[in-house]
Amino acid sequence: MNKQGDKPAISLEESVGSAIKELRQRHGLTIAQVSEQASISRGMLSKIENGQTSAGMETLARIARALGVSMSMLFSKYDVTASTAQHIKKGKGMEVVRRGTKSGHTYHLLAYDQGPVKLFEPFLITMDDDSEQYPTFQHPGTELLYMLEGKIEYRCGPDTYLLEPGDSLTFQGEVAHGPEKLVKFPIKFLSFIVYPRSAE
Repeated sequence: MNKQGDKPAISLEESVGSAIKELRQRHGLTIAQVSEQASISRGMLSKIENGQTSAGMETLARIARALGVSMSMLFSKYDVTASTAQHIKKGKGMEVVRRGTKSGHTYHLLAYDQGPVKLFEPFLITMDDDSEQYPTFQHPGTELLYMLEGKIEYRCGPDTYLLEPGDSLTFQGEVAHGPEKLVKFPIKFLSFIVYPRSAE
């Protein structure tokens, strides 16, 4: 909803196109380089960037991969209000794929639209099924886990910690970490990853 004096709303096509163009230029890439990597024609990419055509989700996913960003980044400018807050209703966090997804872990991203540099990622992670092989994670930044439900033994470097509801664990993301043993289901915890300012 536009208030009087607000800029006129731009279409979804224009918004997505503008985001793609901005990301491409920020990385110093040409239309030819991105179109080749995304397996689409240069003309098509140019039309998408200029908001002259609507691209399907599969095409947008290929473009996002070519630019090395999540698909949500392509929509980050659409329907953005002047509000300084982002309200995500219960159960409405964007479900995303991460390394633990294939091990039966569900990741709901609780905030997005952070602009060009990702400062943090807050996830609600649910594990309701035991699997024999647990993934190990390593990433830039600092991570904080906060247990909501269930019990889990969580490995961080050479140490293991029993996490129960109300417990938290903070560590450097570069240290190898991940679930060691799923003790009591269902397991639900919040994971906040804060990235260094120099990231990207």
